[in-house]
Amino acid sequence: MRLVLCDDNRIYCEALVPMLEARSHPVLAIATTASDSIAAVATNRPDACLLDLRFPDGSGLDVARAIRRYVPDTKIVMLSCVTDPVAVLEAKKIGVAGFLRKDQNPETITSALGVISAGGVVFGAGSSRQPSRRAVPSPTEDALRKLTPRERQVLQRIVAGQSTGQMAREMNLAMSTLRSHIGRVLAKLGAHSRVQAAAIARRGSAVDGFRT
Repeated sequence: MRLVLCDDNRIYCEALVPMLEARSHPVLAIATTASDSIAAVATNRPDACLLDLRFPDGSGLDVARAIRRYVPDTKIVMLSCVTDPVAVLEAKKIGVAGFLRKDQNPETITSALGVISAGGVVFGAGSSRQPSRRAVPSPTEDALRKLTPRERQVLQRIVAGQSTGQMAREMNLAMSTLRSHIGRVLAKLGAHSRVQAAAIARRGSAVDGFRT
């Protein structure tokens, strides 16, 4: 499926791009605001868009309504760090094809896209739960285990509070390479920031290397 990614976190989107394209889902555009999201979908007319629930300039639900009105052939998959049952219900009324948590691994997202491409709908497990009162989603140990050894090293340094410059020096990596590693870590954990990634790692304390 040809995709447009709509999320206010560009690093998260850029980290998803190679994972999606490796699974035959080309990304046509990235949009980081509500208004740009509507314009990007209207211009590119993708098969589907991955749409965040919240933007600095508006609601993802309002964006979904606009897309359904002006580009009805584009399927909408909403991604969120929380699964507010009210938002899920409203998304279903709008006619979105899916609602998933951001802490899903790439295989879950691409599997959902396969179901949606075949005409189905996907509302992830747990979408009827109350929204979490915590700042970040609860990850599974499986999500942490999917990190590569290098990504685990980066995450451990994030947990330790190291700056990008310090990590780059101590790991002997170019800043651009390190930022790519950080982006992939955030994408795999469904985190919007290093603070969230560190919190996720601490919650996964049962996984070796992340004990607190």
